[in-house]
Amino acid sequence: MTRHDLLPPLASDGRLALTEPELVDWGMRLGRQITPPYVITLDGDLGAGKTTLARAIARGYGVREEITSPTFAIVHVYEAPRSQVYHLDLFRLEGPADLQNVGWDDIMQSDALVLIEWPERAGDLLPADHAPIQLRHVDGDTDRRVLYAGGHIGHQTGVR
Repeated sequence: MTRHDLLPPLASDGRLALTEPELVDWGMRLGRQITPPYVITLDGDLGAGKTTLARAIARGYGVREEITSPTFAIVHVYEAPRSQVYHLDLFRLEGPADLQNVGWDDIMQSDALVLIEWPERAGDLLPADHAPIQLRHVDGDTDRRVLYAGGHIGHQTGVR
């Protein structure tokens, strides 16, 4: 799967405003397409839908157990038919130096699907070929989130 494959259908410039059910549907379809190893970063403000999307991607990938937010544990590991799934929430970390305490190197070298919330806490330790996804609130519309995915994310952030 390439970054281009992440583009939501019918999305111009890799962005699309989605309701929560549409976001879940998109995430499940993405999860079904992934071949490990694959690292996805999920960036967005509190309440933007990062954990909802991570849950949907993992479900589509084949995780059958309950998927919960790893905010306090930092890392949750799930079993799926194709590989393990690591779900990391780096919100509570100060920065990249804290990653050694959660087994970062082993996780990044695994043949797994890795979903990372609050990826900016990892700094330069993120793999260069990770698939970036951003979720943003839509001004004046509390039911929708704008999703930016794949290579087009640089149009909004300046990062490619």
